[in-house]
Amino acid sequence: MDRRVLFATLILLAGGATGVGVALFAFVGVDDATTEAAVVWESEPAAGDDGSGAVIATVDGDPLLLRPAVENGSRVVTATVAGTDETPWTVPVAGPDAERGGGDGTGDGGGDADGNDSDGGGGDPVAVSGLTAGTLGGDPVVALTTASGELVVLDAADGTERFVVDLGGPSGLRPAIGDLTGDGSREVAAVTTDGGVRVVDGEGDSVAEASLSGEISRRPLIVEPDADADERGGLAVATTAGDPATVHMLDASGGTRWTTEPTVNPLSWNAADSRDGPVLALGGANGNIETLEASDGSGRYEVKLQDRPIAVGDADPGRVYVGGSGSVWAVDLLDGEVVWKQQYGASTRINEPRMGDVDGNGERAPVAVNRAGGVLAMIQSGEVIARGDAGDVVAYGGPLFADVTGDGGDEVIVVADDGTAIAVET
Repeated sequence: MDRRVLFATLILLAGGATGVGVALFAFVGVDDATTEAAVVWESEPAAGDDGSGAVIATVDGDPLLLRPAVENGSRVVTATVAGTDETPWTVPVAGPDAERGGGDGTGDGGGDADGNDSDGGGGDPVAVSGLTAGTLGGDPVVALTTASGELVVLDAADGTERFVVDLGGPSGLRPAIGDLTGDGSREVAAVTTDGGVRVVDGEGDSVAEASLSGEISRRPLIVEPDADADERGGLAVATTAGDPATVHMLDASGGTRWTTEPTVNPLSWNAADSRDGPVLALGGANGNIETLEASDGSGRYEVKLQDRPIAVGDADPGRVYVGGSGSVWAVDLLDGEVVWKQQYGASTRINEPRMGDVDGNGERAPVAVNRAGGVLAMIQSGEVIARGDAGDVVAYGGPLFADVTGDGGDEVIVVADDGTAIAVET
């Protein structure tokens, strides 16, 4: 059957104050001839996380699957060479719950689109955040925070401790790694749930601190500066102060550049580049996406996508990809136009879409995974190139990517709520 494309008009609520308007988009139907993706690898489970905290780090050319887990009552990070049974290292990052005040629950699958788990997933030993992979001083690292208030950074190559920083307050929120100043050196930014902010350099030495009013329940975002465009970078932090929230943009020394109260209650968010400068894209509990100018906090637009919470995912320089209930949207970052909408999996909630090179052509494109483990790989026009599923699983996180077959293209890694990783070849 030929690929079916239905065109429809999406009528969005009008509202001059919010910038909500009308957009025409292509509704792209899933072709019956689309390639059916196949499972090519499955790991052992890693109990202690709902699956949303895992990341992929590349070490000496090998993709390492890094997962937070619980072993013998202690929190650990475990590394597995993706596509194999090889586990080069497993290291503890915190002691048993009896020592650190955690509970003894088994988790409730409560991770959100940002991989946040501020309550420890229902009381797992020593609650920790999702992991963040990056580089410091050219070395691959993985970072996390603990509910008891520590920022832990490990070398991804062997799991050795690079540094541990006392944040001075409770955390368990995913940290950020990026170059705040544009000097070529990356920093690590972490926040505490009671409003504390700490930025450290690659050695763990403090370079900035701040104390904000309200509580923090979202990961911080690093907006890297663009010297060619004379754009400053910054650290975006969302707090519960304000109605419904307040977004703070801090400079590299911890000073406040601007604050604003968004219209939506941001359950998920991301920083993205557009054709007219960087923006913050906020996914609201009401199903709206709102963008704020990273330069001054002014609103660029607000667009209604559906009536349920949405998950803001990855972005390319021109658009951001958003997951909802059975739908994936590509939204233009410049003007809020819905470029296309793809429906998949009936009303099953779709986790934050991410971008990977699944066909090995060197170009990244959006991939979506829904809560039932369904996988949908697309090209940037929204056309589906592969669909499938990871089996009878529940998945709370977006897709990860690694070439586990050696064919030059990424396989889609789905991490189930018991920590089992499943590689789906597209």
